[in-house]
Amino acid sequence: MVMQTDSPATVPVQQILQKLAIYDNAEALLSDLQQQFQAQADFKTVGFLNQHGFNLMLKDRSTFDAFLNLDYLLRDGIGISLALKYFSMPQGANLNGTDLIPQMVNRFNTDCTDCFVLGTQSPWLEQGSHKLIGENIKATKDGFHSLDSYISFLRHHIEPGRFSLIVLAMGMPKQEILAERIKQELQGRGLIICGGAIIDFQAGRFKRAPAWVQKCSLEWLYRLLKEPKRLFRRYVIGIPIFLFRIVFRV
Repeated sequence: MVMQTDSPATVPVQQILQKLAIYDNAEALLSDLQQQFQAQADFKTVGFLNQHGFNLMLKDRSTFDAFLNLDYLLRDGIGISLALKYFSMPQGANLNGTDLIPQMVNRFNTDCTDCFVLGTQSPWLEQGSHKLIGENIKATKDGFHSLDSYISFLRHHIEPGRFSLIVLAMGMPKQEILAERIKQELQGRGLIICGGAIIDFQAGRFKRAPAWVQKCSLEWLYRLLKEPKRLFRRYVIGIPIFLFRIVFRV
């Protein structure tokens, strides 16, 4: 398979899978995060890898590096689970963002926390942020600005002496690239979460699949049927590409 000229050099798919932080359950991850913040006063970045993200990683170097530079890259979805199983690697728990992010927010959103949400658009930005975080929101900004604009925005609002909880809800790979820049360019301590559509889900803009569909690992199909135009390329084209890359290791 020929990739774009600015794509990463040929990388064994195992290298990407080995980057995953594997946990038996959400509590194990949350406890690990707490210990890390006690040991180091800096930003920690959390992201999620599904088959769509995997495909994006192999399209260009900046996306590849941004995912690999996340402090915690978590397994999200049946596709990555099957890939891990194919290579006889531990699968751990499926820590998808829609279920896990509210738990992370509840754990780290305290009176000493400044919360920021960057992404999506009104009115879902305001509605979803309020439902996810409550009243403790210091600032929000919609998801249609340049990366430099977000860096300037956060530089103005972040107080280095306080813990910052930053939810990025602008989709892959923009949020992962921004997370990397925040950690590299801004001073402070806190948790940066690459949240995808979490705010839209919280606001009710998008509906979760019924519990039995989630249990059967078919939520991707439910979402495709709900939004065929937007998700056709991601799933109908993207899944065969993903499987090809796993089987032939390209």
